[in-house]
Amino acid sequence: MNAQELLEALSLLDENERIEAKRAQETGKSMLETICAFANEPHLGGGWLLLGVAPDEQALFPGYMVEGVVNPDQLSADLASQCANMFNQPLRVDIRTEALESKPVVVVRVPEAAPQDKPIYFKSTGLPRGAFRRIGSTDQRCTEDDLEALYASRQRESFDAGLVPDASLDDLDDAAIADYREARAEANPDAEELRWSDLDLLQALKAVRRDAAGAFKPTVAGLLLFGKTTALRRSFPMTRVDYIRVPGRDWVPHPERRFDTVELRAPLFSLLRRAQAAVLDDLPKSFGLEEGQLQRQDQPVIPLRALREVLVNALMHRSYRVHAPVQVIRYANRLEIRNPGFSLKSPDHLGEPGSMPRNPTIAAVLHETRFAETKGSGIRAIREAMERAGLVPPLFESDRGQDQFSALFFFHHFLGEEDIRWLTRFKDLHLTDEEARALVVAREAGAIDNATYRSLNKVDTLTASAALRRLRDAGLFSQQGRGSATWYQPTEKLLETEDSSSYVGGLSGKPGGLSSNPPSLSSNPPSLSSNPDPARTALLNELPGELAARVGAIGQRHPPERMRDLIVDLCTQRAWRVDELATLLQRNPESIRQSYLRPLLAQQRIAMTLPDTPTSSQQAYHSVGPAIHPSTTARP
Repeated sequence: MNAQELLEALSLLDENERIEAKRAQETGKSMLETICAFANEPHLGGGWLLLGVAPDEQALFPGYMVEGVVNPDQLSADLASQCANMFNQPLRVDIRTEALESKPVVVVRVPEAAPQDKPIYFKSTGLPRGAFRRIGSTDQRCTEDDLEALYASRQRESFDAGLVPDASLDDLDDAAIADYREARAEANPDAEELRWSDLDLLQALKAVRRDAAGAFKPTVAGLLLFGKTTALRRSFPMTRVDYIRVPGRDWVPHPERRFDTVELRAPLFSLLRRAQAAVLDDLPKSFGLEEGQLQRQDQPVIPLRALREVLVNALMHRSYRVHAPVQVIRYANRLEIRNPGFSLKSPDHLGEPGSMPRNPTIAAVLHETRFAETKGSGIRAIREAMERAGLVPPLFESDRGQDQFSALFFFHHFLGEEDIRWLTRFKDLHLTDEEARALVVAREAGAIDNATYRSLNKVDTLTASAALRRLRDAGLFSQQGRGSATWYQPTEKLLETEDSSSYVGGLSGKPGGLSSNPPSLSSNPPSLSSNPDPARTALLNELPGELAARVGAIGQRHPPERMRDLIVDLCTQRAWRVDELATLLQRNPESIRQSYLRPLLAQQRIAMTLPDTPTSSQQAYHSVGPAIHPSTTARP
């Protein structure tokens, strides 16, 4: 690609993982980190740097401006020298000078490193902190899990292939081994390993290995697949599945008193079946009576194929380094599955062929017993199953900061009569079918981004970008963020209805964000507890009458802007901690932080009481200056 094509791609797309624009007049750490990330990222094919171009901060919408490079020859020479000497492996990058708007710019093509050369890292820093990956349009410092994925092509031992120091062959369950044999026979009755002894079979599956003294011991995969419950509790005490039943639609302030939890711990084959059964028994059912049949057939609202695949993915790809359970949380209107360990595959490529298993030994066993889909197709199978069932597409989020992957399924049929009736409000816009689907998803999820639009409508990035901008220009979306963080939030024009009670709230923070306060769906009213919360009552008693009435009148469908105005007015009374606001407003604390406090801080409408320690448990928030909306400000 030449400089003009790179600039056009940056201007057209809301995100770009293969192109990075930098103002750089000289080589620096940021530029070299991007080069390192391009070289390391598997299956990306490298990337492009466009130097002398910077984001246009004055533009109404994100765009780029050409500044040029003062001394392109010197910059090119310095960059080539540092690429050859700064990393553990010399990187040979293609560097050339071109002109944009009569100004010199430098175009750098960074090839992907050969598998045997990865990971590329800064020699002076070493591993793991000196290595970077390209995630979306950001350069992320590698974790131990990232390094395992990069080393996989060198046949380096994965974590699940390592020995468990305090385990022995006595910790393996004969019933679990028999369970595997039965599952393998169903998948392939002629499999040769079915005729082997248990020890030979376990060796072939890398479930046992000899230790330094020559004795056979279970590996991590072996204990997780075939271990006795007592051994699993001893060696992996938090490696279980928690099925949590929450009444209503919100994570309540005092969960120890307000939800039921079933803890499941067993070898993986049994654990998968038990988790699936627990969820299926509790899911809403639909039924039908086929012609010629005398008995009705009940079907879970979430297709069995999708449910099975998401549970398998959670247990197959979770990080067993992290001592935390997989959580399956069943609300009145949705199901959330959260597992420790972010996706090693870039979120932009979820659902595409190809897999980057964190636990290749476990993954191989689950694949050959047909518990798991063929490699890399699990997310696609889930989406297709939900689409065939006519349900809202599932949302997926990979959070590197929290080291967590989440999936969210709505119990809401897609483009039903209610949705069609709602869409008639926008008939003057002559919406395409793809745009109509995007509006419904944005209304339900509270946000949408380029990747979600592409997945929803099976279009390319440029088509998705053009459609989202058209809906933005029509006043239905407001554009948030920049680069891969770009997303679109529904405006009040989209969300307001003739009956204000039918407003639908949304997820907080960013598209696909799986917060603990997900959207309320109009097709399934909440079943909230009628018992008053003494803590909330005490806080309400502190407020002036008019302000207390406004707080008492809010519901789960209150528009975000009005909620922010209300929080500003509350903060004129006194400083509030996040947990106090969450209790008072009946929202999840993280939702309060992401949906309301962060935007208000950015707008400088509120401020922290402890700005030097932003993560302090005693952090509180007060308003800045007079209330923004005097007509609605509480009177003392």
